[in-house]
Amino acid sequence: MKRTIYIETSVISYLAAEMSENIRTSSRQLVTHAFWKTLPNYSVFISDTVVMEASCGDAGKVQRRLWEIRDFSVLDTDAKTQELAKSLIREKAVPEKCPEDAVHIAVAAAHDIEFIVTWNFKHINNPFMMRKISSVVTKHGCSMPVICSPEEFMEAEHD
Repeated sequence: MKRTIYIETSVISYLAAEMSENIRTSSRQLVTHAFWKTLPNYSVFISDTVVMEASCGDAGKVQRRLWEIRDFSVLDTDAKTQELAKSLIREKAVPEKCPEDAVHIAVAAAHDIEFIVTWNFKHINNPFMMRKISSVVTKHGCSMPVICSPEEFMEAEHD
């Protein structure tokens, strides 16, 4: 059985963007392209929130983002998921102004996904918030997914 990965929208955005002149951004783009090539080895999931976020912005980039995620399974955002997302915000594990970030975590946790892969270091892959996020997720009876960047995932994959 393949390991399960939830791809958060920031990864898709780095993949679909034109190569940046900013060294940090271009490095993340290159890592994302390498990571993308490993995905056939995994069961990859997204949510309707990912589809919604990928559908915003420049029409050409929207088309590219949607093309890249076309074969991924879309997980339901059911009542359990919505309650977990609300709890993540209520308990300040995710800022109130970023409900979609809470949904990403909640969808992956509620569906027992092993990994959330993201470039969002502000609210999702944040080491200062990880303990609080994990506490809320486990209080809801869910397993806490491992949250990591594409780079962290690929480095750990080979250990």
